[in-house]
Amino acid sequence: MKDFKDQKLTERLDRAAKARQTLLEKYRDRPKADDPDVIKRREERMAIAAAREVREAQKKLQKAKEAEERAAREATEKAEREARERREAIEKVIRDAAEAAERKAERDRRYAARKARQARR
Repeated sequence: MKDFKDQKLTERLDRAAKARQTLLEKYRDRPKADDPDVIKRREERMAIAAAREVREAQKKLQKAKEAEERAAREATEKAEREARERREAIEKVIRDAAEAAERKAERDRRYAARKARQARR
């Protein structure tokens, strides 16, 4: 830690008192609440705050609108997906039935061929 350059206690106390006095004078010299500059700054801050509130309200409305549009789009996509899945399920059932009929026809043809061979003997 640095030395206080051989300063006495009274010198340090005087400097501290001077600093406090300076701060007190600065506090007393500040503009009063009815000063035109203070009023002007307060009005500017209020105008800025009002503009900010308007922007936030617009932003909330925009977000709500986007959320509504997104929900509608997702509902439409869900309905389309469900319809496609139902259609694919029906097509699969039809394909499976057609394949089963083809297998049965092939099995019946083989059976008939076997019976025909046996009948020739």
